[in-house]
Amino acid sequence: RNMSSAGPEGRKKMRECDGLIDSLVYYVQGAIADHEPNDKATENCVCILHNLSYQLEIELPESYAQSIYMQRRNISSNDKTPGCFGTRSRKVKEKQQDTPLPEEKNNPRGVESLWHSTLIRIYLSLIAKSTRNYTQEASLGALQNLTADTGPMPFAVAQTVVQKANGLPSIRTMLHVSHPTVKKTAVSLLRNLSRNTSLQSDIAREVLPDLVSIFPESIPVSDIVCETTASICYTLYNLTQSSSHNARLLLGAGGLPKIIAISMNDSNMFSKASRAASVLLYSLWSHTDLHNAYKK
Repeated sequence: RNMSSAGPEGRKKMRECDGLIDSLVYYVQGAIADHEPNDKATENCVCILHNLSYQLEIELPESYAQSIYMQRRNISSNDKTPGCFGTRSRKVKEKQQDTPLPEEKNNPRGVESLWHSTLIRIYLSLIAKSTRNYTQEASLGALQNLTADTGPMPFAVAQTVVQKANGLPSIRTMLHVSHPTVKKTAVSLLRNLSRNTSLQSDIAREVLPDLVSIFPESIPVSDIVCETTASICYTLYNLTQSSSHNARLLLGAGGLPKIIAISMNDSNMFSKASRAASVLLYSLWSHTDLHNAYKK
């Protein structure tokens, strides 16, 4: 577990280690089958898999990546900067929809297991069944890592999480836990998932009211709450930018007064969230059919 967080070279060596990933997945599968999702060894295994999934698509050798994908989209180096409000976001989404999904093997081995639907379902099962915060956070974090980029693999993983494995109810539950890091990671995962236009209706219907409900009622007392609040704004921005219907859902959930209050906060600690809320408000105003409702 310590070695898996030692940086790119460490991750590369461990991914290449014959049988290691397969053994970790096998152990966690057994723990779930035996109804033992809370033991320490399972936590360690999931934390290792979480670390090995970090920057996976970027760090895969090009020759290996080409053998996985039916088609590989070229992304220029200056387009790799993650961002929610960039002018390129719509173009990325359009390209994303046109990119064929990676073919999934029936019996994955080694690094192929890291994004396979079998492991995605294991993570979702642990999120639902484990009561260990580190196991929950690592499972959410692994899915966050796998959906972080804009290539075919993250797009396929996001579709599996939302549509094939029905993972939103389990993720939604994590929005209401008391542990701040688990909550932050759940919101970050939803932020990644919400970039996929084909999934936005499902996400808005399932979790938009929950996202509004966890906005802080007062000035946050920690950086982690500020980051979580900013991520909520980014997620709502994605869900409402191109959908007047979703913007109306946000309005009906009582989100507007909270977003206004966050945007007007002058606290330095809260500046990141204030900026995100301000951009969200600006985007919401672009739905001219809702202006009267906003004013009311």
